[in-house]
Amino acid sequence: MTGTPPTPFGDRLAAAFDAYGHLCIGIDPHEYLLKEWGLPLSAVGAHEFGLRVIEACAGRVGIVKPQVAFYERFGSIGFRVLEDVLVEARKAGLVVIGDVKRGDLGSTLEAYAQAWLSPGSPLEVDAMTISAYQGFGALQAPLEFAENAGKGLLVLSATSNPEAMAVQTSIIQRETQAGKTVAGGLASRVAGWNSEHQVGQRLGSIGVVLGATIDFQDVGIDLDELAAPPAAPILAPGFGYQGADFSQVRRIFGVAADQVIVTASRSILSAGTGGIRAAIDAQVQQVAEAYA
Repeated sequence: MTGTPPTPFGDRLAAAFDAYGHLCIGIDPHEYLLKEWGLPLSAVGAHEFGLRVIEACAGRVGIVKPQVAFYERFGSIGFRVLEDVLVEARKAGLVVIGDVKRGDLGSTLEAYAQAWLSPGSPLEVDAMTISAYQGFGALQAPLEFAENAGKGLLVLSATSNPEAMAVQTSIIQRETQAGKTVAGGLASRVAGWNSEHQVGQRLGSIGVVLGATIDFQDVGIDLDELAAPPAAPILAPGFGYQGADFSQVRRIFGVAADQVIVTASRSILSAGTGGIRAAIDAQVQQVAEAYA
């Protein structure tokens, strides 16, 4: 890339925190939500749902997170309407996190990064969720691509679903992270990448996904390491509908609370098209009080 370097994702995320706080609204057109909103169970309904959520979010929050699976299920037309939702989100000045959870290696994973992180791509987002089951080293291509494009990656580290615990708490046997849990080793590699590549930034552009309902000590996550500058963004699902209390974000994340992207989806989307603005305003206020 030539010309002026793009603004790093971490800087754009920090600006969103400063302007609107830490709340991130998920765009998740579940079937039951489409029904409650009076929308058809189709790509058309998911399209309208997404646009209404974007309209309600604009000027109230700084971050949105479309769950791609709810669009992908409708095939090519689902991707087409998702492109419209992403365009409108960018027009509204929102930081957009594509919840795509792609995982592979080599040129295949690089192609996923090109699809979601390329400036001007129909599916362009500011950051994407990504899986490192094949090892953190397998992320080399998307890590470099994200750095050059000013984009971000949010690496699955410790998710709150019980089925994940056996894998995430397994002990690494080889190489630099030997002795750490899988979750802890991934988080450590993320922190190390930021410290090597993004010196002097408040927030790094590579972050982790940590479920807000888990005990981080139990899974081997070192929050102090993640909080060391440049701090790794933490995408934190689990608030609201899944049981974590928004008011407890500082207690849950401790020293790393200031880098948390506090996500909420169904707990707000269930307010419906007539109540979503008020629900967002109330949740923004609650999160702001938690950070006060």
